[in-house]
Amino acid sequence: MGVIVQKYGGSSVATADKIKSVARRIVETRQQGHAVVVVVSAMGNTTNELLALAASVSDDPHRRELDMLLTVGERMSMTLLSMAIHDLGYPAVSFTGSQSGIITTDNHTDARIIRVTPYRIREALDGGSIVIVAGFQGVSERLEVTSLGRGGSDTTAVALAAALDADYAEICSDVDGVYSADPRHVPGAARIEALSHEEMQVLADAGAKVLNAEAVEWARRNGVEVRCSKTHGDRAPGTWIRQRAGLAQRRVVAVTDHPGLFFLEPAEPGLPCPAELESTLVAHGASDAQVWRLPGGWSALVPRQNVHGNRAFLQALDALGGVRVREDLTLVTVVGRGLSTPPSVLRPAKKALATAGILSRGTLLDAGRVAFLVDGSQAKAAVDALHRALIEDAPRVGPPTDSPDPAGAPD
Repeated sequence: MGVIVQKYGGSSVATADKIKSVARRIVETRQQGHAVVVVVSAMGNTTNELLALAASVSDDPHRRELDMLLTVGERMSMTLLSMAIHDLGYPAVSFTGSQSGIITTDNHTDARIIRVTPYRIREALDGGSIVIVAGFQGVSERLEVTSLGRGGSDTTAVALAAALDADYAEICSDVDGVYSADPRHVPGAARIEALSHEEMQVLADAGAKVLNAEAVEWARRNGVEVRCSKTHGDRAPGTWIRQRAGLAQRRVVAVTDHPGLFFLEPAEPGLPCPAELESTLVAHGASDAQVWRLPGGWSALVPRQNVHGNRAFLQALDALGGVRVREDLTLVTVVGRGLSTPPSVLRPAKKALATAGILSRGTLLDAGRVAFLVDGSQAKAAVDALHRALIEDAPRVGPPTDSPDPAGAPD
């Protein structure tokens, strides 16, 4: 039997009834003749509740202990789901990240998977069991429990799919695929049938929450096909993420915003970038930050999702000296192919923002994206304006042959 790896997010398993519904969906997949490995997140808001509990006893929770605490949530989900599958008459076994052979770096709360050795999973599959794996977690080579950061269950699923040579990885959530913008805020947003790994990588890095950026990187490196699907209700087509999505789609495929950022810049013009900036970011869980060191200055975009203990983080930056921190800006990104190749989409994008009365405070441009730093209060309006100008009102033509451009820092 071919292997399918399915991942269910926290909202999909938020209640006992939803867990039972997910169990029935898994069994249906098994009945279709597939071996099934399931990766599960913590129930509902469990992770946020555990973080709040940690914050109630510490302003700067020790990162090792935080991992010991946060990984409890997924263990609850995996065991409950396994019980529900047993009740449907099918054998199931649950494994933690370490039992599954998820070997990671030592970076607590923001670890990266080094390799996967799924011996126990293969043995269980050979015995006919459905395997349930706790997402978001692994074990370091020093035998320390680690977590993979926000969205890490996606990475668990794709890494397991690669290690098991699965047919594909299915990421199941409340939405029926990847949309050209957030449909809750952009009425004209439409589901995208297929994306390339590269397009999805840029979209995930830009803040789209459907799929974790690290998971997309694993898929790209290992040639794993990923399907983004809706958990409950009818089985919709979803969105496929493949090596190549085909050239019959629009040049611009999506627009998204990333509100959860710190923007760092020199406190005064001409001040150099602190030599220890990157190590400080990593120490506080921001290893996914983007830092630009240019002859005329420097800047950095720091996602805050894995920075636990904001006060301690800001104090550490202050101690470096010469760093100004802004929390009022949002990155709005246009994603596509050949965007910097003439005719560039930069000009119509800037015109759309200007027409909507939105001021850009910095621009990033390369072949796969055009991104603008805007005031957070204007971010949703910016996404809507860019979507209308570049997707809804644009002709449906393929992109030009794009040349690889180096990413530019915010101007």
